Amino acid sequence: MVAAFPYPLITEMGYISHDSAIVDDGAQVGDHTRIWHWVHVCGGARVGSGCSLGQNVFVGNNVVIGDNVKIQNNVSVYDNVTLESDVFCGPSMVFTNVYNPRSAVSRKDEFRNTLVKQGATLGANCTIICGTNIGEYAFVAAGAVVNRDVKPYALMVGVPARQIGWMSRYGERLDLPLTGNADTICPHTGVRYQLVNGHCICLNL
Repeated sequence: MVAAFPYPLITEMGYISHDSAIVDDGAQVGDHTRIWHWVHVCGGARVGSGCSLGQNVFVGNNVVIGDNVKIQNNVSVYDNVTLESDVFCGPSMVFTNVYNPRSAVSRKDEFRNTLVKQGATLGANCTIICGTNIGEYAFVAAGAVVNRDVKPYALMVGVPARQIGWMSRYGERLDLPLTGNADTICPHTGVRYQLVNGHCICLNL
């Protein structure tokens, strides 16, 4: 039996799970992933290594989660959502997978795919409308509602979400205009970023 946190044991399968969590047969969970209280991981889910699934997280069957993903408390990752490595999902943020739900109408064959690319941050209580792609290292502020694709490194705020700037890989605001061509340096790391025709590029890869 797996010991209760805060002193968990690694299971024979290589991940850490609180004894209140449910990991269905067939689920793939990577080494050193931590599954906290009252989590449910469905049998078709694929979860990478070094992840953290916070209290009361749900992971659906048709879900792919990369390595080192942090999912905070009270987040449901529904079918047709893909999270690449290093994604951060803030507390109580929301994914959807049906665009026009009705209780009396079954639309399970109409799920829309949502892709959150590497390093993106989804702030607390934000909502990601299904069918959108969130670019690499984009930063969605707390409470924002995203209903369209987000560029890499974009800083998004508001309802509906609008871009107000750019963020570095470290999570610092970059001194770049929204459009045109420019370059700057992350104030924390010294890494250089360039804006080319309205698209942000990290030059120190």
